[in-house]
Amino acid sequence: MTTAYYSTVLNHPLETVWALIRDFNNYPAYIEGVSESVIEDNRGGDEVGAVRRFCYLGNWIRQRLAGHSDQAHSLTYAGIEPLPFPAGLVPDAPAPTRYEGTMHLLPVVEGNRTFIEWKVQLDAAPQDADRWQTLFQSWIPDWTHSLERALGRLRT
Repeated sequence: MTTAYYSTVLNHPLETVWALIRDFNNYPAYIEGVSESVIEDNRGGDEVGAVRRFCYLGNWIRQRLAGHSDQAHSLTYAGIEPLPFPAGLVPDAPAPTRYEGTMHLLPVVEGNRTFIEWKVQLDAAPQDADRWQTLFQSWIPDWTHSLERALGRLRT
């Protein structure tokens, strides 16, 4: 097991950030590259156990909402199928991995901003753990910056 982690401060109030991300089905609104998202079985986007199926950069991925707290401003998702390593990044791609991610928000009083931490725990084979951790360590900041850009568009 290995973890990729990223944190930063978003220049937006916690309530604004949480309103955008709290619905598990709202991924296309704030993650660039997600073209479509559907919650299966008519579940709610804040209902623990809900499964979203989304298209990210042309690949369909399914995740289950494993935890959701409006009080703690936190949501946890888990991949349903092991995630394959993106083709063409390395000559000998590591085996697919299971993963669970958590996004957690805290208020920053000064400036009415939001501290966000985003971590993904990866259940990769020991020989593959470093490559998976490096990949997610590059993706999570990209996703967080995408969220920041989406929040900026809400102001206009």
